Amino acid sequence: MDFSPAVSSPRLLLRRFISTIYCIFESAFSKLTYWTTGACKGTNSFVSSAGDKLDQNKNQNPTIPTSVNYHFTRKCNYKCGFCFHTAKTSFVLPLEEAKRGLKLLKESGMEKINFSGGEPFLHGKGEFVGKLVQYCKQDLQLPSVSIVSNGSMIKEEWFQKYGVYLDILAISCDSFDEATNQLIGRTQGRKSHLDNLFKICSWCKEYKVALKINSVINIFNYDEDMTQQINWINPVRWKVFQCLLIDGENAGETALREAERFVISDQQFQEFLDRHSSVSCLVPESNEKMRNSYLILDEYMRFLDCREGRKDPSKSILDVGVKEAICFSGFDEKMFLKRGGKYVWSKADMKLEW
Repeated sequence: MDFSPAVSSPRLLLRRFISTIYCIFESAFSKLTYWTTGACKGTNSFVSSAGDKLDQNKNQNPTIPTSVNYHFTRKCNYKCGFCFHTAKTSFVLPLEEAKRGLKLLKESGMEKINFSGGEPFLHGKGEFVGKLVQYCKQDLQLPSVSIVSNGSMIKEEWFQKYGVYLDILAISCDSFDEATNQLIGRTQGRKSHLDNLFKICSWCKEYKVALKINSVINIFNYDEDMTQQINWINPVRWKVFQCLLIDGENAGETALREAERFVISDQQFQEFLDRHSSVSCLVPESNEKMRNSYLILDEYMRFLDCREGRKDPSKSILDVGVKEAICFSGFDEKMFLKRGGKYVWSKADMKLEW
């Protein structure tokens, strides 16, 4: 039997050439479709054909920025060793530009805004964040307005002026041992972090602001038992985060922090959760849950994509609008819902006994 290749006819060769060119074009067009339409859904895989991808996206709704975290400043008066949003710039948008961006987000479906940093009360001694809080609640009429702070810069006068507009104040507290707070870097000079926390607890009750506690679980506190203190404070939520590494922020050559020495294993994190299983307000967030389930805006109002273990910025919503910028946020809406990102977040609906 003769196994030598047969000589193809010119017509057959032409058909093969056309088929090859078509396959190359279809593959390239499919990838282009992914980057221009599929990126909005945060997917990492290519589709088999451009036609299927286009049909798929016709049935998909664009990402709605229901809950947004706006890190309007990177400056902070604390030096927490695991900080994953460090003072790489000192930039803060002018107040009116920040308001313009917040209005764009509201028009795109935002229901909850969380102001963070850095330390939000550092800029303008709290007046800047106070005016943003008032604008979001009074003018934009958002259901929920919240702040995350280390608590060191907050004065009672701030509550008197802006407390009525704030739904939730989250105070970061990683330990109820001052020596541990010193090791972590959650302190400034000789000021007591815990004394500030307890003062703020009483102010929140007096001025009817829901209190939340945020704790980063790391090598210095994972064996601590905080049950008694958390139950006494009785926050509406206790967010418990596993220490997370972000390249360029707290890990890597260009980082301002070295968080590797704070990292704990999944097992150590689970041990901490098991020890506090009786605390009803506990909301655990492992590295897996945390990494892609937040819509984060930086100081330039750019969405930050953390899927690759670093913060890759989109273009600013002030330049290209929310719909285009959010396509590059890397946001995982399913994980957002799975980690309990949607909850009763308006103090009017919490029915709290002040």
